[in-house]
Amino acid sequence: MNVIGRWKVEITFGNGPQRSLRFDAQDSGKGTFLLVDPRSNVWESAKPSEAKWTQGDGNSVTFSGAVEFPIGNVGRDAGMLVCKGKFETANLITGDVEFSPLVGDGPSKSGTFKASRAGGAE
Repeated sequence: MNVIGRWKVEITFGNGPQRSLRFDAQDSGKGTFLLVDPRSNVWESAKPSEAKWTQGDGNSVTFSGAVEFPIGNVGRDAGMLVCKGKFETANLITGDVEFSPLVGDGPSKSGTFKASRAGGAE
């Protein structure tokens, strides 16, 4: 299975909020995250952030990086996002996600994610 390419990632945290982002996986375990949540455009358009990925045994894959999720229309929740999953098919990865805030003592959030390979001009 090949991780390299563009992925549409849908995240559902256990406490309810859903988030969407794009993961562009490049050679050598490098990549970028880009929020595609409409709320991220309240002040300015979202900017890509650095991400990395590793592929393990048995079709397992992990990708992670720093992200800033919008909080309402007044703030941002900055932290480290880690997605650990497995290839279900060549174009679908599912698994667990954890978000750990970078500042403050807010609790980590956990949930599930589904990443589907993005086609064409997305």
